[in-house]
Amino acid sequence: MYKSIFTSLLLLVIIGVSGQDLDRVYNLRGDWKFFIGDKSEYSEKDYDDSGWEEIYVPRRWEREGFNGYDGFAWYRTKIDGDEFEDEGTHYLRLGYIDDVDEVFFNGVKIGFSGSFPPNYSTAWNAKREYRIPTKLIDRNGKNTIAVRVFDKGGEGGIYSGEVGLLVADAAYDEMYSLEGVWKIRTRDREEYAEENYDDTNWQDIIVPSNWKTIGIRDYRGFAWYRKEFDIPEGGKIKEFTLVGGYIDDFDEIFINGVKIGETNDGRRIGRSRSFSELRLYDIPINLLKPGKNTIAVRVEDIGDNGGIYAGPVSIVPSKVVTKFARDSQFWR
Repeated sequence: MYKSIFTSLLLLVIIGVSGQDLDRVYNLRGDWKFFIGDKSEYSEKDYDDSGWEEIYVPRRWEREGFNGYDGFAWYRTKIDGDEFEDEGTHYLRLGYIDDVDEVFFNGVKIGFSGSFPPNYSTAWNAKREYRIPTKLIDRNGKNTIAVRVFDKGGEGGIYSGEVGLLVADAAYDEMYSLEGVWKIRTRDREEYAEENYDDTNWQDIIVPSNWKTIGIRDYRGFAWYRKEFDIPEGGKIKEFTLVGGYIDDFDEIFINGVKIGETNDGRRIGRSRSFSELRLYDIPINLLKPGKNTIAVRVEDIGDNGGIYAGPVSIVPSKVVTKFARDSQFWR
C-alpha cells in the first residue's frame, strides 16, 4: 500500500527539465561502488570507497546479491572532468530509484526525491533528473557522484531507466538557472524576505515541485521559499528578467530583499487562474551583484496543491525573455 501510485504528483518533481533538449554526453550504466549502511561521510568527494562492493546500475539490488534487504544504502561513482562540455548546463539523470534518494555531486547535495524516515514518503515512480551547478564541476580532475537510498520494502535501489550525464545547449548568454535545492518554511513573516536572513534550519525542497512531495499536505496558507545563487564577475548584460515558473496560487518575489513582482488575481479557489500564469518579472538594473545573491518567494495556497510546481525557473537576459518564455511553454 505504501507504494500507491502518485504519478500525477511525483512527475512534477522533474517536469522543469524533462522537456528540454538534452544531449547525453556520458553513459553511467555499469558497475558502481555500493555499501549497506548510512554515514554522512559517504557523500564526501574524496571518501575512500575502495573496500566497497560493486553493483550494476540500473538494477534492483535484490538481483545483485542483496536479496531481502530493506533500509539505507549508498552508491558512488566518478566522472573525469574532461567528460563535461565547456558550455551549457549539465544534468545528472538517474532513472528510477526505490524508494527515496539524496544525490551529492562532489560532496554537495544537488537533489532529492521522497522523504526519509521518520517522515517517510516514497518516490519510487518519479524519474530522477537533477541539475549540476556549474561551479561544482572539477574540469581538471575526478568528480564524485554519491547517492543515498532508502528502501522500505520490496525490491530497492537504482532499478531502471536511463542513467547518464546530460547537457542542455547554451542557447542564451548569461542565463542562470535557479532550479534545484531551495529552503522552505510554512509560516509568514516579513523578515523572511531579507537578503541575509538565516534559513539554515528550514526544510529542503526541490524547485520546481509540488510541496506535497516533502510531506506538506492538506495545507492552505503561506509558505516561503529561499535560495542563494551566484552571479559571476565580468558579465556584460545589465537587464535581466526572472522567469519564476508556475506557482500555485499567489506569490510575491524578492531579490536581495527588494520586491520585484507579484501575481494575485484575488479570486477564490475554482475561479482563480493565477496558478496557470508563468511568472515573468523584470529585475531592476544593478540589483543583481557579482557573487552571492538571494531570492525569496512568498507563496499563498488557497486550496488543493501548492508551491512552485513547474519550471522554468531562471534568470534570463531581458532581450531574449519573450522567445525563452514562448519556447518554454512545452515544459509544462
